[in-house]
Formats: sequence, structure tokens, C-alpha cells
Amino acid sequence: MSELDAVILVGGLGTRLRPLTLSAPKPMLPTAGVPFLAHLVRRLEQAGITHVVLGTSYQAEVFEKYFGDGAGFGVELEYVVEAEALGTGGGIRNVADRLRADTVLVFNGDNLIGADLRKFAIAHQESGADVSLCLHRVPDPRAYGCVPTDADGRVTAFLEKDPNPVTDQINAGLYAFRRSVIDSIPAGQVVSVERDTFPELLRAGAVVRGRVDDGYWRDFGTPADFVDGSADLVQGIAPSPAVPNPGEFLIRSGTIADSAAVRGGSALGDGCAVGADAVVEKSVLFDGARVEAGAVVRASIIGAGAVVGAGAVLDGVVLGDRVTVAAGARLADGARVWPDSTVPGGDVRYPGEF
Repeated sequence: MSELDAVILVGGLGTRLRPLTLSAPKPMLPTAGVPFLAHLVRRLEQAGITHVVLGTSYQAEVFEKYFGDGAGFGVELEYVVEAEALGTGGGIRNVADRLRADTVLVFNGDNLIGADLRKFAIAHQESGADVSLCLHRVPDPRAYGCVPTDADGRVTAFLEKDPNPVTDQINAGLYAFRRSVIDSIPAGQVVSVERDTFPELLRAGAVVRGRVDDGYWRDFGTPADFVDGSADLVQGIAPSPAVPNPGEFLIRSGTIADSAAVRGGSALGDGCAVGADAVVEKSVLFDGARVEAGAVVRASIIGAGAVVGAGAVLDGVVLGDRVTVAAGARLADGARVWPDSTVPGGDVRYPGEF
């Protein structure tokens, strides 16, 4: 395999995960004990891909503060900040002057992909394709970009979020580019790689191939997917060198009472505490979060420094940083509480979209 560069697009606002993304970009939210992006960086290092460029925008400084030059992660990291949002294609073009190799792997920074990265890159190089896309099959592809292919694996169309999909193959957010294709994307313009670049390549007769991978894949865009994905990483269902000892739960530091039950792939950050007879199931607790005696937290995300009072019950809930939930309160059905709020006792439900 010839030399590779990796580009990770991490400039999005993460609005579907608010209020969590008010304090950190989505790829930097704690996931199975480390920022989500750390799982991908570790996988790149494991695959022998050591030159990585991050295309950043929102809260760009947070990435460099954590990763630095990448030496601590076995890679060389560079950062390119978008002054204004340029879209996926524009974001790729924006990092072109930092690239060194003729083959470039490009990742959407909010997807968790279990594909063998070296195998994908080698197959792309051997095929002579201009672009290769990693595809994944899903039961209901209507919410995703569908990518039909012919018998030889050549892409025939790009159908973004079609209500009547012609295939169950979706764009998994991993691409292999010939460097010249990146250079051909208009510079300094808003360009969608899915709606502009790829369809234009097809019209021009370029060789665009789709490679279906049946391994793990998840989009981390919603709270439910975030919770499920973190649990999969903790339990070893999703592959990550950043989780060396998969198990029923993970805690970085803190205390769990002997009579408490922590299970289902829950992940607890530094300084967390779970009180007597409390239950934490398939949930993510950020640093300093506290679940007091007898409380139940299921399929929820608890922000940094938040407190779930004694006997409270949370099911499918997102608490922002430093939220206090009163003893005996009940929250469910997608409730989201903004930072520094106090939730009184009683039954609170917030159905619908946010």
C-alpha cells in the first residue's frame, strides 16, 4: 500500500445533540471514556495511517488542546480552520494544501465505522478508481444518502434521503480520494461532496466505486445513537483500541456503592459517584456527575457536574452540565435540560423533536 493521508471533517455544530454541544464540539464529547474522535484517531494509528488533517470550525481550539500535535496518539496531526462553513466538499478542498499523498482517506467525524481501513485503502488503490465510497446496508435507508451500484461495484447514482429508496446501501461517511479529484473541487466555495462533487464526477465519466462493508457502523447524530454507540464501544461490540478492556461498564475514576447496579455498557467519567441502590443502565455520565441513592438512570446522558437526586427516575433523557434534578423527580421520553437548570420534583415528559 502506498502512502496515505487521512482527513477528518469535524466542523459541524452538532445541533441534534444540544445542549451537550454547547460546551464542546460533538466529536469531543466523552464516549466510552474518551472524546469520540479519539476512537478514530487510535484506529488510524493502528492501521498505520499517521498523517491526519482535521478540518475544524466550531470551537476549533478544543481539538488542538486535547490532541496537540498528535504525538501522544502515534500520529502527526494538523489543523485547518474554516472561517465560514464550506460544506463537506468545500471542507475537503480547504485542507488540500496540507496533503502529501496521492491517496486520501476522508472521514465524516460523526460516524463510528468498523471497516478495515487498510483493506479499504488497498482495494481503492488496486482498483484504479478516482473515488471509492464505503457503503453500509441498513433496514430503513430513507434517512440516509442511498448509493446504488452496478454488478461491477461502480456507483450509478447518489440519492440523498430519498423517500422511496432503490437500494439499502447508504453512504457510510468514509471515502478514498485520488488527490487530483480533491484539487478539482472549487476552492473557497460552499460545496457538498454528496450533492455536487460525486454527481459531477459521474457525469464526467470518472470511476467511482462503492464497497459495501458489513461491519459495525453508526451515525452519532442523535442522543439515542450516542448512548447506543458508547455502550457498544464499552462492551466491545464496536471496535476501538481506545477501549482495551471491554466490559459491562467503564468508569475512569470515582465511586460506585456496593449495592448500586451499573450495567448495559454505561460509561462514567472522572469523579463520578453512584449512590446506594441506584441503577445506571446503558447511560453516559460526564465528569463529576452524581447519581444519588435509589435513583434510576436509563439510556440517558448526564452532563458534567450534574446531579440526579435520590429516588429520581430518568429514562431517555439528556441533562446539560451542572443540572440538578430534585429527589423523586421523573423525566422521560427525550427530555432535554439546558445547563445550570434545576428540575423540581414531579413527572416531566417532553415528547417530539428538538
